[in-house]
Amino acid sequence: QVQLVESGGGLVQPGGSLRLSCAASGISIARYTMSWYRQAPGNQRELVASITSGGSTNYADSVKGRFTISRDGVSNTMYLQLNSLKPEDTALYSCNTLYRGLYRWGQGTQVTVSS
Repeated sequence: QVQLVESGGGLVQPGGSLRLSCAASGISIARYTMSWYRQAPGNQRELVASITSGGSTNYADSVKGRFTISRDGVSNTMYLQLNSLKPEDTALYSCNTLYRGLYRWGQGTQVTVSS
């Protein structure tokens, strides 16, 4: 059974940083494309960043140069480093992968950027 568990969210001031984690079980994350999405109240869910099995990364234009996606095959955990946070980054952040034809999601971790 595939399980994705996010952590690391919280309240941070503008300009601050956070590191989000997505711990996976039942799947080897190094073999699949893994992604981070976010959804703010009243907005559609949007793709923030993804990393392929080959290590290629992709970012939304709004986070390029500020966020960094990475993974650790030993701990089977994906990360999202969030720097220079802005109030508009406030959202529920969730990790995702496509496994055996089904999208698998974690429960999400809330990031709130406010002074």
